[in-house]
Amino acid sequence: MTHANAPSPPSEPQAPAGGHRADAGAGYAERIAFVLEVAEHLHAYGTTAQRLEGAIVAVSQRIGLDCEPWSNPTGMILSFSDPRGPAGLLDTTRVIRLAPGETDLYKLCEADRIAEDVMAGRVGIAEGHAQLRALHKPAGWRGRAMQVLGFGLASGAVAGLLRLPWLDIATAALIGLLIGVLELASHHRPRLQEASDAVAGVIAGIVAIAVSHLIAPLNLNTVVIAALIVLLPGMALTNAVNELTSRHLVSGTARFAGALTTVLKLAIGTAIAFKLAQFSGISAEVRASRPQPEWVEGLALVVGAFAFAVLFRAARRDYWIVMLSAATGYLVSRFGSQAFEGTAGVFLAALVTSAAGNAYARWAERPGALVRVPGIIMLVPGSLALRGLMNLVQQQDVGAGGDAAIAVLNTLMALVAGLLFGNLLVSARRNL
Repeated sequence: MTHANAPSPPSEPQAPAGGHRADAGAGYAERIAFVLEVAEHLHAYGTTAQRLEGAIVAVSQRIGLDCEPWSNPTGMILSFSDPRGPAGLLDTTRVIRLAPGETDLYKLCEADRIAEDVMAGRVGIAEGHAQLRALHKPAGWRGRAMQVLGFGLASGAVAGLLRLPWLDIATAALIGLLIGVLELASHHRPRLQEASDAVAGVIAGIVAIAVSHLIAPLNLNTVVIAALIVLLPGMALTNAVNELTSRHLVSGTARFAGALTTVLKLAIGTAIAFKLAQFSGISAEVRASRPQPEWVEGLALVVGAFAFAVLFRAARRDYWIVMLSAATGYLVSRFGSQAFEGTAGVFLAALVTSAAGNAYARWAERPGALVRVPGIIMLVPGSLALRGLMNLVQQQDVGAGGDAAIAVLNTLMALVAGLLFGNLLVSARRNL
C-alpha cells in the first residue's frame, strides 16, 4: 500500500529524441570522468565562470548526474552525486588546479561538438572522453609559426589603425614578432613564463628606443603599446567585470587582480628599458605624427582581423566568421563614437556583438564565442590601462594616469552594459 505523502522515486533521465539515452551503459565514475574532461577543456579555452558553470551543469544533467560547480581562473571544485542512488551514498568532490585559460576557438568548438554528441546519444561517453583527450595534442611547427606571425601582424595592424608612420608600423610589427618568439619559448620554461610579460616590456622598450635613436623619431609610447597589444589583458578585464556583474564575485575579483598584475608587469618592463637607455646615455627621439590616409586604416583592419583569427586559433573554415566579427565590432565602435559622444560606440559594438553571437549560436548550434570574442577584442581597454600606467611611471605624477584610469573605467562599463543588454535583446540558448 502506498501512502499519499510517500516520496516518489527519482525520475530516470529521458532518452534524447532520435537516439539512445546519453548515459546508457556508463558507470558513475565514467560519467564523472567525462564531465571533468569537458570542464577542464572549457576552462583551458578561456570560458568565463558563469558560462563554464552553466555548461557543466547542463552536460551533467543530460548524462544522469547532479553537479554543483565552483570555478575561478586558476581552478575548479566540482561536487557530484547520482540522483538515482541513495542520498549521500555516492557523493564525490573533485578539486582541480588549472592554469588560467587562453582562447582557442577551434578546440572550444570541438569540445562543444563532442559534448553535444554525447548528450544527444550519438556518441558513447567512453568514446567522447577519448575524443576530448585527443584535443590535448600540441600544435605542430606550422601552428607555432603561425602564432608568431600572428603576433607580428596584430602589432603592425594596430599601429596601422592608429595611422602611425610606416617606420612606426614596421617597428611595432618587428617587436610583435620578437614577443611571439618569446611567448613560444616560454611555454615549456616555467621561470621564463612567470617573467615573460616583464621581459616583453623590456624588449619592446629597447627596440623602440634603439630605432628612434638610430634611424628616425617615433611615436614612442604608442609604438610600444601597439607592439604589446596581444599581451594586454583587456579581454581579462572585461571578463572580470562581466563575472562580477553576474555575481561570480570570487572569480571576477581574481581575474581582475590577474589582469592588473599583467599590466603592472608590462609597465615595469618598459620602465626598465627606459632606465637602461637613460643610464647608457641613449636618448629616444619622439614625435607625434599620424600621416596615413584612410586606406591604410582599412588595410590594417583586414590584417588585424586575420591576425586575431590566427591568434585565437580558429579553424580555417571559421576564419571568415572571426574576421567579419572583429571588423564589425571595430567599425560599429568607430562610427558610433563619431555619431554619439563618449563611449556610446563601444556600447553599441558590444550590444551588436553579443546579440549576434547569441543569434549565431541559436542558428548554427555552435558556440557563440566564435562571434562574441573577436567582436569585442578591438574594443577592450587594455591599451588605455597600460598608457596610463606608463605615464604615471615616466612622469612620477598621479594625475598623469588619472585620465587614463577614468577612460578605462568608462570603457569597461560601456562594454559590460553592451554585453548585458545584448543578451537581453537576443537570449542565449547555449552557455558557450
